[in-house]
Parts: sequence; C-alpha cells; structure tokens
Amino acid sequence: MDQTPRCRCKIWLVLCMFFICWYFMIHNAKWYSLSSPTTAFRHPTPPIEIIDSNQKTISQNTNTGNVDDQEKTGEIDWLHDVAQMQALEKELEPVLKKIKPKPEKKMKNMNNETVIEKKTKTRARTKPSCSGRYIYIHDLPARFNEDILDDCRSFSKWQNMCPYIGNSGLGPNLGNPERVFSRSGWYATNQFMLEVIFHNRMKRYRCVTNDSSIASAIYVPYYAGLDVWRYLFDHNISSRDALAIDLAEWLREQPEWKKIAGKNHFLVAGKITWEFRREVDEDEEWGNKLMLLPEFKNMTVLTIEKSPWHSNDFGIPYPTYFHPRTDNDITEWQSKMRRRRRRALFSFAGAPRPEMEESIRDEVIEQCVASTKCRLLQCSYSNLKCYQPVDVMRLFQNSVFCLQPPGDSYTRRSTFDSILAGCIPVFFTPGSAYVQYLWHLPKEFNKYSVLINEDDVRHKNVSIERVLSRIPARKVSEMRNEVIELIPTVVYADPKAKLERFKDAFDVSINGVLDRIRNVTKKNSRFDFDERFSWKYFLFGSVEKHDWDHYFRYSMNQKVKQADAEANESR
Repeated sequence: MDQTPRCRCKIWLVLCMFFICWYFMIHNAKWYSLSSPTTAFRHPTPPIEIIDSNQKTISQNTNTGNVDDQEKTGEIDWLHDVAQMQALEKELEPVLKKIKPKPEKKMKNMNNETVIEKKTKTRARTKPSCSGRYIYIHDLPARFNEDILDDCRSFSKWQNMCPYIGNSGLGPNLGNPERVFSRSGWYATNQFMLEVIFHNRMKRYRCVTNDSSIASAIYVPYYAGLDVWRYLFDHNISSRDALAIDLAEWLREQPEWKKIAGKNHFLVAGKITWEFRREVDEDEEWGNKLMLLPEFKNMTVLTIEKSPWHSNDFGIPYPTYFHPRTDNDITEWQSKMRRRRRRALFSFAGAPRPEMEESIRDEVIEQCVASTKCRLLQCSYSNLKCYQPVDVMRLFQNSVFCLQPPGDSYTRRSTFDSILAGCIPVFFTPGSAYVQYLWHLPKEFNKYSVLINEDDVRHKNVSIERVLSRIPARKVSEMRNEVIELIPTVVYADPKAKLERFKDAFDVSINGVLDRIRNVTKKNSRFDFDERFSWKYFLFGSVEKHDWDHYFRYSMNQKVKQADAEANESR
C-alpha cells in the first residue's frame, strides 16, 4: 500500500508544531537581551550589535551578512519585520485559538473598583480582620501610670524595685548562665510587673484605634497594683484609696464611659484581687477599695489572682522569666523541655507558713524531706537560692511533678514557672488554678495536673509520694506533653515580638476580654446566679451542689489579711 499520503501528513504536522514553537519562542523570549554562550571557538564571531527598533540602523551579524544580503537570499528579520509577523499570526490563528490561555478573573474590591485576581502557586498571607477586635486606649494623665513608675523606690521597703520596671517591665537580661535557659528571651522579671508589660504590649496591639466609636473594648492603663503597693504598709487608708477614687471621677467625665457606664472598659491589675477589696474603712485593714467602687464593678478587671466569689475579675498568668520574640524561641524551648531528663519524682520550692493555721505548707515540706524522690528548695531570708531564677528553673526542669500548695493566697507564680519548665503541677485546691485561669488553662484539669485534697494532707491521710508514684508512666508522658504545649499560652512575649503561629498569654487575655465584653454589653444580658458561686458558674455553667464546695467555704480575704498583718509585724 502506498504510504506517501500518510508520510506527508506527518511532515505537515511536524512543520506545524515547529512553527508554533518558533512563534512562542519569538514572542516570549527577549533574545536580544540575552548574552551569547561562552563556548570557545578558534575564530570567535563578534557579538551581535543590538540597535533599538525605532532607530534607522539595523542590527548586523558577521554570519548573516547585511540587509542587502538578507533580501537577496529571501531571509526575514523576524524581530523587526512587523508585516511578516502579522502574516504568520494570521496563518496560525486557527491553531492558536485552541491553546489560548484563560482570561484573568475580574472582581470588585471594597471600593467597588475592578481588580484582576491572579492565580499564583503560593498564596499571600492575609492579616485577620480587626472587625469586632478594635481596642481604644484611654490617654490617662501621667499620675495614673508614668508618675507611679517614677516613684519605684517606694514599692518595697526591703528591695529596690527600680531595675525591674525597665525594658518594658521585663527587667534585666539574664543571659543563659549554666545553660539552664535558652539563647535569648530570658529576663529577671518581677512577678508584680504585669501592668507595665501588658501596657507595652497594648501599645503594639495591631487593632488599636484612635476612634473610640468603633472600639469593641476600651483599655484603662492604670497601674493599680503598683499604686497600692506603695501604701500597703502605710496605715493611712486615704493615701491607699486616693488615686483609685481620682480615676473613678476622671472616667465618669469621659464620653466613652457615659455611653454604657463603662461596661466595655477593662483594667489590668498586677496584684492579687484581695489587695483591692478592703471592706472596712479602717487604717488597720489591708489594701484599698478599688474593686468595690461602683465604677470598677462595671468594668472587667484582669488580675494575677481572681476572687471565686465575684464575677467581674478574671485571673491571667503571673509573668515568668521567659519572654520570646519569635515562634522559633518557643519551639526551641519546648523541644529542650521534651528532651530533658528528670531525676526527681517531685519537688517543692517555697517557705513554710507557721503563722497560718489553715496552711499545709509545713506538712508538704515534711513529706518532701522524708522522701528520697523529692527535691526541696526552701525559701528564707538566709537562703537566696529560692530567689534566683537559675536555681528555681533548674529544680523544676529536673522534676517530673512540682508541688503548688497555697501560700498567703490561693495562687503562686511558681505554677507558671513549673509549666514553663515542663514540670507537671500538683495542686491541693482548685482555687490555685482551675477556677482562676479559665482562659489560659484547659478545663479538663486531669490532662495537665494532679489534684490532691488539702484536707487529706493536713490530717496526714495521704502520702504525696505514693499518689504520684502510682500514676502510670504513659499517663505521666501524656501529661508532660500537655504541659509543654501550654507554654505559649502562659508566657508574655517581648513587646517587640512578632509571633505568627502562637498565641501568648496576652493574646489569650485579649480574646477573653473581647468575649466577656460582648456578653455583658448585650441588650438582654444578665446573670441568673448568685455572685458568690461565680467559680462554679464560670467553670461548670451551673451553681448546683458540687464536690468542690468544701474548698470554698472560707473567705480567702480573711486569710490574706491575717497572713499579711502577721508578716508585717514579724518584719
């Protein structure tokens, strides 16, 4: 059979494809802008002289000859002969229609302008919207914050606190002595500097607005804890209350306050709630009455320890020594804590409380001393190791469990130091964490901690070592991993930080504040429960009888006043 027609078809198909490729090469490659290969020849040809197409002179090459030679041989200058190019395009038009690229998608933007949506291999990162997240910061007179910092020498009669207010409240850089910490992000942060740290973070919050009318929340940057700290051991209640009363009057005059009586306002107080709940106006009574003033009852107040019996204050973590700047700072530290070998089953860092009848500190210390599996770092004025970040963090890093009995009040900074070290916290009352840090710690407390009844410890009915030793190794490993995963949510990033993957304690607190304010500012918002049972309502959504009721039968306010008064007398 004659194969000639079939061969001719194949030849034409090859030629057609050749022309298509040639066409795209000419249109998509700027050959005149590319340098020639550097292959070595015996008689190298001179480079092509490129002349702009708008000029009269045409580029020449020694191999192709001049323009006259091209005309004689019938060669075409495809780069400059527009007529020939148009003719070729018309000839190939049927073929090119089949491979014509899809048109770019057009869409309208927020300003009703037409924009072109281009598809790319990698999507650009888009910032989340600030809608419903705008926060307005009151520009308070300096007497409510900056002037208080200038008076830093009055914070404590036994220690100069001025170095701790520097560096945006983070304090002096610790470095990495004995490789206990990581390469960066560690500072000698005082546990009562939360107000300064939070204020500096708020200044860099990406949804801060100067227009209070669009704000979902309004921040009041009053350093309430540092203010009252100056006068805690001064028996003049007028000096303790003066600035709080002054602020209440100042707020009442602001247009932002008058709209809904301050229900969208929030304040951060870097001391425990009991320092602001003085119930009697007598000089011998402890603290001031800031949180009992009508104005502050309307606000949301964040403290390092909240009251289980009140509904407008919420606990947020104590500042720790670690303030990461990047996501890598966090992941590197978490990896280090996962690899850490822990030689002690449990440990305790703290001082006894012999003046407090209800305290279990003495019994905890006694059990730790009696156990070969426990490490003790007993705090006293003669033992400075307890106040050294290196010694505290080393102890916790070497321990599987860290004991956290109440001290002068329910909570301790040590809880967050232990979580930071990947050490599983052991609590003796739910008031130490579970009813406190509702936004930062899981409600399923068994996942990350152990609860031992303080009454059993007080009456010597339980062995702490035996309880902890009986927890299966697999369960211990799961709990430790859960604790290490919690690290980002309980540390405050450096105010100059740029975290992208993690939410730190500040971010979690802001989310909690915005949710809380949304709830209390609803038109039909009301609380159908007795405020004394706030701890139950916020944790379980009910005020029905609960197994934990016996933990909250005493007023912690009375305990704190008694302990502080006796501590003051001993000093």
